[in-house]
Amino acid sequence: MATDTQAPFVTNRRFDITRVPPGLYGVLGVLVVGALLWSLAPESGSRGETLARLVEWAPALAHGFAMNVLISVGAILIGTIIGLIAGAAAMSKSFIGRTARIWITAFRNAPWLVLVYFTTYVFPFELHVFGATVPFPDWLKVTLGLALPASANIAEVFRGAVASIPSAQWEAAASMAFSRPQILLQIVAPQCVRRMLPPWMNVYAIITMGTALSSLVGIHDLLDTAQIASSTVARSSFTVLTYVATLVIFFAYCYPISWLTRWFEKRLR
Repeated sequence: MATDTQAPFVTNRRFDITRVPPGLYGVLGVLVVGALLWSLAPESGSRGETLARLVEWAPALAHGFAMNVLISVGAILIGTIIGLIAGAAAMSKSFIGRTARIWITAFRNAPWLVLVYFTTYVFPFELHVFGATVPFPDWLKVTLGLALPASANIAEVFRGAVASIPSAQWEAAASMAFSRPQILLQIVAPQCVRRMLPPWMNVYAIITMGTALSSLVGIHDLLDTAQIASSTVARSSFTVLTYVATLVIFFAYCYPISWLTRWFEKRLR
């Protein structure tokens, strides 16, 4: 009598390269390119000493990246508030609606670097409020500069989410004597939250990468710290290693956001 001698836990599965997370290729690519550049860079000391110097500068680099995160979080919060208001106003055919559409068009197509320079130098260094002098730090100016394009992009995200709501819901609510603002706020907007979440996260990741521009106006962020470290150590291999580390830090922070964006999109389908 023939019996099946194969154990139930034995499988014949093969490794499927398509199941490897795409981000792993990005990490490996960055590490391989970074290692290649580091190996080709002229060296005035041992590689171990170069790594030791990077470890010494690691707390300063982490502190600089914390400034990038602070600016990105502030920019996305301010941009979200302004963007939702502008997106809702843009759906109106009144003068306010036309003004909101001009706002969205202007800041969606404006160079980010120009906006960062504009907000840095147009605002004063101090504000006088009720007789008290309040400092206006440069990092806050950069936050406002990045919040402008963020608001325009989020306004478009909101407009797209509203447009995805079936028109029958607008008509049914209007037949029940709901006004247009009531329909938007009470019926349409709650449904838009889930639809807006993936593109909103994508905008935040882009804003985070854009915070590297803040180093051009004197903000002590990650890129500025990397430049200071490079000029202080004055070693080619250390310069290459520092900028590779900077790239890896940004990638390690932004890629999980991108991955969550795709995951949310699949769940929402």
